[in-house]
Amino acid sequence: MKVGDIALAVVLTALSVVGAAATHHMTDVDRPIDLLGFVLAAGSALALTARRRWPEATLGVNTVLLTTYLLLAYPYGPVMGTFAVATYTVGRHLPLVRAATATGMALAVLVTHLLAHPASASGLYGLIPASGFAIIPLAIGVMIRVNRESTERARAEAIRERVSDERLRVAQEVHDVVGHGLAAIKMQADIALHLLTRKPEQAEIALKAISETSTEALDELRATLTVVRGRAPAPGLGLLPELTDRMSHAGVEVRLNVVGPQRAVPAAVDLAGYRIVQESLTNVLKHSPVKRATVKVGYEPDAVHIAVSNPAVSNPAVPDPAVPGPVNGVAAGDGFGIPGMRERVTSLGGQFSAGPTDDGRFEVRAAIPARGDD
Repeated sequence: MKVGDIALAVVLTALSVVGAAATHHMTDVDRPIDLLGFVLAAGSALALTARRRWPEATLGVNTVLLTTYLLLAYPYGPVMGTFAVATYTVGRHLPLVRAATATGMALAVLVTHLLAHPASASGLYGLIPASGFAIIPLAIGVMIRVNRESTERARAEAIRERVSDERLRVAQEVHDVVGHGLAAIKMQADIALHLLTRKPEQAEIALKAISETSTEALDELRATLTVVRGRAPAPGLGLLPELTDRMSHAGVEVRLNVVGPQRAVPAAVDLAGYRIVQESLTNVLKHSPVKRATVKVGYEPDAVHIAVSNPAVSNPAVPDPAVPGPVNGVAAGDGFGIPGMRERVTSLGGQFSAGPTDDGRFEVRAAIPARGDD
């Protein structure tokens, strides 16, 4: 039993008892209120203490006690309000069919007092107010229940969407980290295999690079998973020198050019910029025949501009980057490459493009709004 229901029942009990005591002398046809009348009036109100736990049982007990009260010709008054609260409760907490059935049965029992109570209106005139105490509260209860259920469904759907978005974000983060590390490791492994028999000392250097790259990739993966759990900061544009160093060790000659004073930007922008550069360089490592790239990061008052370019293959067939198929050797529709970068940028209100340039290069460009650290 809830405290609110107990308080409501006590208030209605007081109103019913006081109302019966105050109105019994208003007409000569009413039976003078006595102890039995007070007990019936109080009982019909006190039954409401269990209204949320047992709505139908509460309505049944209230109906029996109130009908008995009226059949004995005790005076009308606030006691009728207890029936309205009971019918509202079944409408609020039960399915429509059950609530309507229970209310109809209760009303059929209640209106029998019209045949015996001398103060009741005759015929249809007596049925109208009795029906009003049932139908109106029932309709209000049903309406509130439907609205609450609709709100809860909308809230649950919003939660499901947030969970789905978070899962996609985590998958994209893991893809970027693992894909970058594995591409670098594969490149060094190919070099080691090629040099193993002819120049073992250089193969040893490549194997050491594999060890260092795998360690760094595992560290970044741990850091990414820690960020997902909300316990550490995410990588950002400030770590681009370390990223370009790793790519250089993996075999990609990277030139980093930062234009404008480097400043703090919102965390989402910082992470998106880092991942765009990381994914672009990984694509160069995996797919470009020329392992050379230029990274340009420009800080402006209201945005961060990123451009990653590399020499393109001769006569490339270049469809739209969002359409599945190779773009400069890069599988644009592989799920998390160019489409993933585009999604990162557009979700932050920025602009993204990827494709060949007039000077024979392939370039990834992003402009991300950034008005300062939040």
